Amino acid sequence: MGDGIARLPARNIPAPVGVSDHAAKVLAADLLPPGRYPALDDPEGWRRLVAKRDRVRAEESAPVLEKLQVDVEARTMGGRPVYVATPRGARLTNRGHVLLDIHGGALVFGGGEINVRFSAASMALRTGCVAYSIDYRVPPDHPYPAALDDCMEFYRDMLADHRPGEIVFSGASAGGNLAAAALLRARAEGLPMPAGAILRTPELDLTESGDSFHTLMGLDVVLPASLMEVNRLYAGGADLADPYLSPLFGDVSGFPPTWLQAGTRDIFLSNTVRMHRKLRAAGVRADLHVWEAMPHGGFGGAAPEDREVSAEMATFVASLG
Repeated sequence: MGDGIARLPARNIPAPVGVSDHAAKVLAADLLPPGRYPALDDPEGWRRLVAKRDRVRAEESAPVLEKLQVDVEARTMGGRPVYVATPRGARLTNRGHVLLDIHGGALVFGGGEINVRFSAASMALRTGCVAYSIDYRVPPDHPYPAALDDCMEFYRDMLADHRPGEIVFSGASAGGNLAAAALLRARAEGLPMPAGAILRTPELDLTESGDSFHTLMGLDVVLPASLMEVNRLYAGGADLADPYLSPLFGDVSGFPPTWLQAGTRDIFLSNTVRMHRKLRAAGVRADLHVWEAMPHGGFGGAAPEDREVSAEMATFVASLG
């Protein structure tokens, strides 16, 4: 061929041997249609879309949230709503650390009280720690750097009540982007590093330059298509390769111990493995966990593989001393 492009015939890809029955059912589901996004110059269209997606997610999360063995308290920190989740009874297994949790949602979706309460409650139970989760500002009304600014003010308020060695950053997907970008900003602003960071299937490269954006496009049942239109909306005209937008391109020296997770069918797999190698090259402790056939974000929370993810996260946080 000579052009560096691999060309593969169409083929059927079955669920691999060895995954749980629940995981196999998730992988057999029809791909979600990518949908159409409004034009970048249509703020009202984006407002309607964000409100609709957040409402649908809240309707799904609310009945689950009511059953979780966790108490959630509303606060204001850094000028934004923050929800503090405390596991009940024996579920609170780690009293030495607290999570600074940043919810996912492509840097646009996933906000609102119910959704952020659920993010805090879920991570509190998955790690055994008290978890603080922020409802940060989002586009179209608040493009970059609003969300990152909110996270920085959140961290400053956390530092008023907790030692840096007690705080662990946590972010999934877009939350992983903001968690890593906040570490870059914290170092640049002279703030102390937290004890560690959890980056679950993180969206670290808004330019979408990694190999898995090609090899897994259309195979990831959770993210079947590019998010480039959403990335541009979030950036608000800023360069997508700026490290505060794409932390994969930043200087990660001095980062705290970092736990990274992805799956072999996760479109953000390249983000995760490239950041792992970059952290290792900078002399940072970096623990990489990749699950067989797992798409973006896991298998919905009910599979044995999802429970393994939770156990590994809890073990990592406990190891931070």
